[in-house]
Amino acid sequence: MDLTEIRIQPPRGGEVLVRIAASGVCGSDLKALDGHSPVARQPPLVLGHESAGVVAEVGPGVTSVRPGDHVIIAMNGPCGRCRNCSRGRVHLCSGRARLNAITGLMGDGTTRLTVDGVPARPMIGIGSFAEYAVVGEAACVKVRAEAPLDLLALTACAVVTGVGAVLNTARVEAGASVLVVGCGGVGLNVVQGSVLAGATTIIAADVVPAKLTLAEEFGATHTILATEDLPAQVGEIVRGGTDYAFDVTGDIAAIAQAFAATQPGGTTVMVGSPPAGRPLSIPPQALFASRRLMGTQGGDAVPRRDLPLLADLHRRGRLNLESLVSERVPLDKINDAVDHVRSGAVARSVIVFD
Repeated sequence: MDLTEIRIQPPRGGEVLVRIAASGVCGSDLKALDGHSPVARQPPLVLGHESAGVVAEVGPGVTSVRPGDHVIIAMNGPCGRCRNCSRGRVHLCSGRARLNAITGLMGDGTTRLTVDGVPARPMIGIGSFAEYAVVGEAACVKVRAEAPLDLLALTACAVVTGVGAVLNTARVEAGASVLVVGCGGVGLNVVQGSVLAGATTIIAADVVPAKLTLAEEFGATHTILATEDLPAQVGEIVRGGTDYAFDVTGDIAAIAQAFAATQPGGTTVMVGSPPAGRPLSIPPQALFASRRLMGTQGGDAVPRRDLPLLADLHRRGRLNLESLVSERVPLDKINDAVDHVRSGAVARSVIVFD
């Protein structure tokens, strides 16, 4: 990434200009850098989407926030009117503004950003690796003014995706056994989401020992160095396999291993994004034994319900956000932060703005 000046237009109807306070560096940003993102492909791009900030200006018709409000910027701003929204499935919103945002455009199909006169697209309509971002009003979730924005920024993606996968998608019940494969920023939140759900056996699996140590801090009861036969290792802890398994890696082989580590009647959730065009092979006999394999999109979250809930859980000491932040980095050191994320040396690197 290059650090450069961009031109940003003021917000139009239904839009909000946010001064970014903090933005986490996510694996989705790295996919875009590497040319593997399905939604952020054509430069110039402004990456970044896991963010929080302060409202600087509002466009005509905006009523839910005003200048000075502190907000988390949700990954999806549902329209509230399409078929999915009317059925309560706002994470699958098919409204025009939402579909445009996925590809980096505003509701009217244009962008508010230009680089040297060339239109630039912000990642999923946010682009928070910048001092300011223009987003749709529906993406702005107001929080208490005293709330720590450098921590709450992580609730916009890593936390809501991990916790939501447990509570919204799988609906893990108290007393259940859980396997979490991949203990980066999102995986750690699957672990603590399982704690919130009341799971009694939480097995964390990763190839990096340091991440397993972190997983224990977040509530894992057992850890597995995932360099050998994962189902066999799980079976030594929970006979027959776990009730639930979550793959947070997106790796095809890891997904199959996670599925194989569940017992009959178990549920496996794909939290990490699998690569396009790669087939997944699952024995049909295993599915026939009342097992389920399902995916989740951003923790199947309802932003204006779930993000304030996560902020409140943190305020009450029930959600650990502090330990997720391995480093705080200024914008001009963002490529260093990317290197740290690539190496697996951090849970989350957070870009902070003065």
